[in-house]
Amino acid sequence: MAEVIRINEGAETPATPSLPQNIEAEAALLGALMIDNRLVEDIQIRLKPHHFFEPLHGRIYEAILRMTDKNMVANPVTLKPMFDGDEAMKEVGGPAYLAQLTGSGAAVIGARDFAAQIYDLALLRALVGVGRDMVEGALDTSDEVAPLTQIERAESELYRVAEEGGNEGKVKSFGEATRLALEQAERALNSGGHLSGVTTGLEGINAKIGGLHKSDLTILAGRPGMGKTSLATNIAFASAQRFVRDQEDGIEPGKSAGAPVAFFSLEMSADQLATRILAEQSGISSENLRMGKISQQEFRSLARAAGELSTLPLYIDDTPGLTIAALRARARRLKRQKGIGMVVVDYLQLLQGTGKSSNDNRVQEISEISRGLKQLAKELDLPVMALSQLSRAVEQREDKKPQLSDLRESGSIEQDADIVLFVYREDYYVAAKEPKRPMEGDDAKIFEAYEQWQRDMERVYGMAELIVAKQRHGATGKVKMRFDSRTTKFSDPVDETYMPELRG
Repeated sequence: MAEVIRINEGAETPATPSLPQNIEAEAALLGALMIDNRLVEDIQIRLKPHHFFEPLHGRIYEAILRMTDKNMVANPVTLKPMFDGDEAMKEVGGPAYLAQLTGSGAAVIGARDFAAQIYDLALLRALVGVGRDMVEGALDTSDEVAPLTQIERAESELYRVAEEGGNEGKVKSFGEATRLALEQAERALNSGGHLSGVTTGLEGINAKIGGLHKSDLTILAGRPGMGKTSLATNIAFASAQRFVRDQEDGIEPGKSAGAPVAFFSLEMSADQLATRILAEQSGISSENLRMGKISQQEFRSLARAAGELSTLPLYIDDTPGLTIAALRARARRLKRQKGIGMVVVDYLQLLQGTGKSSNDNRVQEISEISRGLKQLAKELDLPVMALSQLSRAVEQREDKKPQLSDLRESGSIEQDADIVLFVYREDYYVAAKEPKRPMEGDDAKIFEAYEQWQRDMERVYGMAELIVAKQRHGATGKVKMRFDSRTTKFSDPVDETYMPELRG
């Protein structure tokens, strides 16, 4: 094969020649592609022009891709007009260099191996670049430097390199796709006919959405006071508990209806979250727990519940102000170390983006965060549930039931989500409308208004609704639930149509 160009030599700093590279492999690959354009189909899935160390080679590769994309033949003759004015090409003898590249027909045999090596060396160079930036940043001791920000930026850059390394265009045949669909159907059948994903612990929700599915982003939204965090902790606990129970029953982890859970709590501390879960499971009021208003007997049942929960695969990260990059790095670590099968984020608006202009454009930042959470679900192949605040528009309407348009700050949340759920408790709003308590001698209308309010409260007290506003896999609708405000626990409502058999 003809002598390969060495344009970069002497023009770069002394450190550049030590960068991972193989100019000969780049030249051989380009020659092979011009000899047999059919090779482009496989190679272009992963190899991009910027992966070439020699910029001229990158431009030649890009020109080959453009030509083949238009169903035109890409060879030294058809490519020549594109490089007549290219200065770097002139330095190596002009467009005749293209013909020199095709000098060895033997390169066609090893084309895929050359492409793989060029790609791997490009990743190594990217890694070297990240390492240099880390060193330079760490050595910079100016006042503006924030070490934690640098660490998170480095994590984000490393993840970008890793993400590119994993992007190999995994194509599934229809046979493989059908096998996965059958496995999901079998799982639903074995669980009683409706649960194909990770259990939520509530039969009504499982029946409506089939549980939480792998690679899905579920948004659980509501106004403050509706019980978003309570429902999320209920679901996280139920999933972790089911996983333990299935293991005890000898069910393989891959076939379990539960999963170990990573709970990223950006609002509440780990001990506050643990107090809620203990209250839910022991039946003791969370307020009494915090204030110590419990009897010795209640404390014993609390200690017993705490002992049972101590081995639960529920991992709480209460680091405040996490960036989306840092959260994804931690989730990947937990997947590798603890085998988590579900992620909960409380709540989405408390996460930060990775861009420098995040504070300038909050809508753009929220878009980055929601997109990052969806990518996390797909990358780790597990369900991600993110809690979200709703805008105040809900409070200004007569009908307080939330709608998709109420999702705060960005339509991208609705767009990226596979399922959008709203928690709605009518008793919260009815309680807020409590009229003046009547006193002796008051007008009859005051008594009547108060009695009407009491009847309304009796009708809605302890009832809650989960509104399925969006679902890629099925229908939208509502699920009725019960809510115990003492223990902040959601449960399935009692079936009022069921009457126990009376024995004489």
